[in-house]
Amino acid sequence: MENTRCFANRFSDYRGALLPGQGAEAVIPAVVSKIERILKKVPIDINDCDGGLYDGPAGVAYMLYHVSECPLFSEQREVYLKTAKQIIDVSVRYADAEPDKNMRAAFLLGGAGIYAVAAMIYKSLGLADFVKPLSKFRSLWEVCAPINFLECGSDELFVGRAGYLCAALVLKQKLGIEILSKDQIKYICQAIIESGKQYARRKRKPFPLMYSYYGTEYLGAAHGLSSVLQMLLSYQDMLSGAERDLVWQSVDFLMSQEQNCNWPAELGAIIERENELVHWCHGAPGTTTVNDAVSHYLLHIVVTLMVPSRPAGVAYLFAKAYLINKKPQYLDTCIRSGELVWQKGLLKKGPGICHGVAGSAYVFLLLYRLTGNSKYLYRAQRFAEFIFTEEFKAGSLSVTSIYSLFEGLSGTVCFLVDLLQPDQSEFPLFSVFV
Repeated sequence: MENTRCFANRFSDYRGALLPGQGAEAVIPAVVSKIERILKKVPIDINDCDGGLYDGPAGVAYMLYHVSECPLFSEQREVYLKTAKQIIDVSVRYADAEPDKNMRAAFLLGGAGIYAVAAMIYKSLGLADFVKPLSKFRSLWEVCAPINFLECGSDELFVGRAGYLCAALVLKQKLGIEILSKDQIKYICQAIIESGKQYARRKRKPFPLMYSYYGTEYLGAAHGLSSVLQMLLSYQDMLSGAERDLVWQSVDFLMSQEQNCNWPAELGAIIERENELVHWCHGAPGTTTVNDAVSHYLLHIVVTLMVPSRPAGVAYLFAKAYLINKKPQYLDTCIRSGELVWQKGLLKKGPGICHGVAGSAYVFLLLYRLTGNSKYLYRAQRFAEFIFTEEFKAGSLSVTSIYSLFEGLSGTVCFLVDLLQPDQSEFPLFSVFV
């Protein structure tokens, strides 16, 4: 019976040699060609800017910035950055006009992410104006500081506090300056921990921290426990000893939820082998006012849960845990996730990084950075190769926003560029190495 969710992986595994023909000579023209295709599709009208970094034009601006940062694209750098600025300027105006202050504080679906990317692009262009979007970003910490600032769930990655902390982490990495004060970071971290404690107590959980989003106890990277814990680990120096203990207990609890090298999309679900999937959003690879952007993404959640899918984003949490304390069980968990991704990661949901082939392949780049084992670089090359095959083009689902960062080709471009610089590769806007 044909698998409706992933293509069969017919590739032979690593035998001691990387693929020929996947160097800069081949990849650079492919990237340039995809960017030309994207720029023909991306809307630049202020009325088309919803979707934030996830699937709005702002995500294209980030992709252009990411490509321009790679030395192999020095010839295209200036034109890509100028185009990125044109796109992000419109998105900034859109974010400025957002009447719901909670949506302005959202990372992947709202203003916080747009302001962060604008600051990065302006700084890369050498513009002193980068302080303007940076100041707008910094002012948003007060919005997401109250424990229950979002009725639907205040702590997840897309619109909640974990996302705001994630954006601050990326900004610090890219700009090389402190973004938030220690007191601000501590305050937000304490709000996340207190929120998780209250929820776990209220729902009588046998572990210390838990969260829900629209009433569902997600475990994956998009809306769930793994990305919340990953952000708390990223700022663990700001936590008290007791708070750190709660976080590590929760990390170990999540590790105990592994089923067949994978994790259920939500707490308590059982993975049936034929339903295994390895999405970043809900799989092994990672507002009170619901506006158009959130409505659009809620549709994604509903579709994803109708077709049982699983948490690739969880691997990033255990990678972070391993980088901090070097305990081998965390690395072993990542490696097991990578084996499942190799078997079932050629997803039919398109080329994107959220629930597509590029998102699966980023797990191999993560494992390559963690281990230095060329097997993982080879596997990433094979997945890149597959994206260009007729089998993939004919058999994968069409994507509504073909230009988007998380579902469309902009994320694919980021992956192809990172394949050329695997020692610096990172899942877009989701660093574990800071």
